[in-house]
Amino acid sequence: MEAGEGKERFLKQRQVLIFFVLLGIAQAASEPRRYSVAEEMESGSFVANLLKDLGLEVNELAARGARVISKGKKTRLHFDRQTGDLLLNEKLDREELCGLAEPCVLPFQVLLENPLQFFQAELRIRDVNDHSPVFLDKEIILKISESITPGTTFLIERAQDLDVGSNSLQSYTVSPNSYFHLKLQDSPDGVLPQLVLDKALDREQQAEIRLTLTALDGGTPPRTGTALVHIEVLDINDNAPEFAKRFYEVQVPENSPIGFLVAIVSASDLDIGTYGEVSYVFSQASEEIRKTFQINAKSGELFLTQKLDFESTQTYTLNIQATDGGGLSGSCVVFVQVMDLNDNPPELTMSTFIDHIPENLQETIIAVFRVSDPDSGDNGRMVCSIQDDLPFFLKPSVENFYTLVTNTALDRETRAEYNITITVTDLGTPRLKTQHNLTVTVSDVNDNAPAFSEAAYTLRVRENNSPALHIGSVSATDRDSGANAQVTYSLLPPQDPQLPLASLVSINADTGQLFALRSLDFEALRAFEFRVGAADRGSPALSSQALVRVLVVDDNDNAPFVLYPLQNGSAPCTELVPRAAEAGYLVTKVVAVDGDSGQNAWLSYQLLKATEPGLFGVWAHSGEVRTARLLSERDAVKHRLVVLVKDNGEPPLSASVTLHVLLVDGFSQPYLPLPDAAAAEARADPLTVYLVVALASVSSLFLFSVLVFVAVRLCRRSRAASAGGCSVAEGPFPGHLVDVSGAGTLSHSYQYEVCLTEGSGTNEFKFLKPILPSFLGLGEERINEANPSFRDNFEFS
Repeated sequence: MEAGEGKERFLKQRQVLIFFVLLGIAQAASEPRRYSVAEEMESGSFVANLLKDLGLEVNELAARGARVISKGKKTRLHFDRQTGDLLLNEKLDREELCGLAEPCVLPFQVLLENPLQFFQAELRIRDVNDHSPVFLDKEIILKISESITPGTTFLIERAQDLDVGSNSLQSYTVSPNSYFHLKLQDSPDGVLPQLVLDKALDREQQAEIRLTLTALDGGTPPRTGTALVHIEVLDINDNAPEFAKRFYEVQVPENSPIGFLVAIVSASDLDIGTYGEVSYVFSQASEEIRKTFQINAKSGELFLTQKLDFESTQTYTLNIQATDGGGLSGSCVVFVQVMDLNDNPPELTMSTFIDHIPENLQETIIAVFRVSDPDSGDNGRMVCSIQDDLPFFLKPSVENFYTLVTNTALDRETRAEYNITITVTDLGTPRLKTQHNLTVTVSDVNDNAPAFSEAAYTLRVRENNSPALHIGSVSATDRDSGANAQVTYSLLPPQDPQLPLASLVSINADTGQLFALRSLDFEALRAFEFRVGAADRGSPALSSQALVRVLVVDDNDNAPFVLYPLQNGSAPCTELVPRAAEAGYLVTKVVAVDGDSGQNAWLSYQLLKATEPGLFGVWAHSGEVRTARLLSERDAVKHRLVVLVKDNGEPPLSASVTLHVLLVDGFSQPYLPLPDAAAAEARADPLTVYLVVALASVSSLFLFSVLVFVAVRLCRRSRAASAGGCSVAEGPFPGHLVDVSGAGTLSHSYQYEVCLTEGSGTNEFKFLKPILPSFLGLGEERINEANPSFRDNFEFS
């Protein structure tokens, strides 16, 4: 139990210890790192190694993009990524960088780009004794009245030393003499030398005194500077000039022009003559004050000799001395306060900028930059912004650093380039701004598949084409760019495995042109379809498909084929016509078909040759052969007719058939309706009823004809056995059924039975009615083209 409690107490103590350690680390990380270096060291001198402070290894520096960023445009420091050493990029002059300010600190930042991280740091520049004290006036003139009592002090122009600290001006010495000794007085501006009169002056004994004043600094070894003090002994002047005010305070705008009247000082002297004439000069004035201001020695007017800059110097303290003709003087102080104006636009320093970014990335850092304004107050406060219509936003960071980040994924196909204007505006009056333009290009990513111009293409190719014929093209475009937009076309495997696509068409992989590899035959292949693919060359490649339907256009390459009468070289078929037949009597019907389609299969018939022209005629659209007039005894018994069957193609093709017609006597006259009456009766029926009846009759009439054929056979046998029955004709007339079943464009089926009555001495024929009058079609397309007059039913009496 006690061991368990001790272990738990140990764990709690360790957790508290870890908490305080982490808290200390966090506090240390928030404070800037401090380094120091002496001024005037050579470029490339070692300052410090930053690896330990950054908490990184050497091999991580390049990967994280470590760099050093200093304020201003000059790069005074160099960071070596190979070693982690911080080096000087140039000689540092402490006096140039900081002037008299102490300590002299150069702030900088260590930037790690990936991921983004900042480290604040300071470099303190240590002063070295590289400047000697200098008197601005090499000869100091003092005019002292001989009436001056011993113990009187005379202020002397002090020397200037640009060094600071122990290297600055420390003391003065004067050459040995019997009249004066040197007194040093401490002041906020440093040690002030004063000459103290030890004994009364006697102009008659010595009219002038020359002393050497030496200034020493605190360096090792000390540096010195000297000036000659020329003392002129004057006659008695017992009234010194007095200023109206001992202290003047004025405010001057920094944009005041040269020659601007700053102030007017005034001093009066109660003496008369030359002892009452007052002249004004600067006292204890630095070189900068002498360059900036000028005083009129007679009037006391104080003018500007150069423009003021608030960002450089905010205040000036001017000591003005008024001296009368007798050498007596008085002094006053003019305190000049420079008023800041908004005369400096903000500055933008770019640290990192990526001008090419891939599309489809979220929150990508485009740029890292810093803004600054040397003005003060509202004049130095800044607002940073970009355009509102861009998919970017500014993210503030430490020390006026900003990062430009995308707020959404970019799409190159929508917009490939962005012109970003970063505007930095201060809050002064008037407001000043600085603009920095960036151009960001969006790099392409293969995120768009090729798109065909049409989802389905229909191509028409006339049959009997030449091989390698260009039959059409497909086109696909890709919204990407470069290799991602280069489209390659290909044929996809057909869905119908029976389709020999590889032997029918080919495609140009670069242009999408389609070619027929062989000659196409409409009668063998009227149409086929396949799919083509378009793939880009991106990684990974994207693709799409389109359907291509090829329609083979019929060419008139098939001549009509005659189904009836047969032309197979066997014994010719003879048609029997009674001499008593009237005009318009149906002799027979020529049935033909055409393997083509459309108008190439529209057949027309005409009588090409006849034994007796004018006796027979052929109907142009049906192929029916009819008598054109009444038969007479003078007409020949045998007739030979040549019928020409021609299609409607271009050019038209034709075929011919020969018919043999035999005129006979002694049969009863059949009753045949005229063609015009039959045609009128056919037209009375609607076409729809005609189609339905014709198609339905094909199957039923075939069965019916078989039954009739069997019945006729049985009838013949029974008649042969009986004396008065009808027997099958013997002799030159065939006694079998003649069956003509057409399969042409317009077809009829006709069956006739010819019987010779037994015992007839005249051998008279008797024409009976057709056993199977019918109308047979080859198909819906042929029926649509049929003439309605072919639906006539014929009966023979």
